[in-house]
Amino acid sequence: MILRKYYPTIVLSDIHLGSEHSRTEEVTRFLKHVDCDRLILNGDIIDGWQLKKSGKRWKQKHTDFFKVLMKMMEKRGTEIIYVVGNHDDFLDSLAPFKFSNISIVKDYLLKTRQGKRYFVTHGDIFDTVTTHMRWLAMLGDVGYTFLLWLNKVYNHRRERQGKPYFSLSQEVKHRVKSAVSYISEFEKELVRLAEAKHLDGIICGHIHQAANVWYGNVHYLNSGDWVESMTALVEDEQGEWDIVTYNNNVQLYADAV
Repeated sequence: MILRKYYPTIVLSDIHLGSEHSRTEEVTRFLKHVDCDRLILNGDIIDGWQLKKSGKRWKQKHTDFFKVLMKMMEKRGTEIIYVVGNHDDFLDSLAPFKFSNISIVKDYLLKTRQGKRYFVTHGDIFDTVTTHMRWLAMLGDVGYTFLLWLNKVYNHRRERQGKPYFSLSQEVKHRVKSAVSYISEFEKELVRLAEAKHLDGIICGHIHQAANVWYGNVHYLNSGDWVESMTALVEDEQGEWDIVTYNNNVQLYADAV
């Protein structure tokens, strides 16, 4: 019998089903070990850009992921909110859509038990490259995919040497000044939106960089991704937020932030 950890709200983003680098089995296993009242899928769950490529196809593991979602809705009454991102923008024409306890939306206003209000958006609309220069965004996606391939090769070698997993692409993000500046500006832009709407916080994804920080009175949360870091945002019963990181032993570690 699986013992499930309960959270009122769980937020996942950037799973990229269809990409060879998606940690699909891991996120499916993660969902089998948690219970929640509300599951927010905050964009880029399906990678339409990758599935359009020659030779790419829908696999059984992708279907298994959605079977778990259906079971969560049917057996446990979980409400699922699917916020459309840029890699799954083929769903744009459906939003807003609601059937039973699943919704497809472009953004979402989350009200917590404590009365806090968070604006939920994938975040791509605040990225000038993805909104105004799609061709450049897709070119950047090719570069990122190559970096993930290098990351995979590098970590296979580390595994043979008995060393732990190390995210090469995350390290590049931290070391390259332009990447650090981009992340900082992205966060500040979203914080300004929350301030303009007089909200308590913002929840996003898109940049594959999990975060749980405060900008003044605005709470900035980013759920990370399931390509490299395998992270989720969780709200506990006291209304506090944590980033949890999955590992292959099906243990969840709350990050100290």
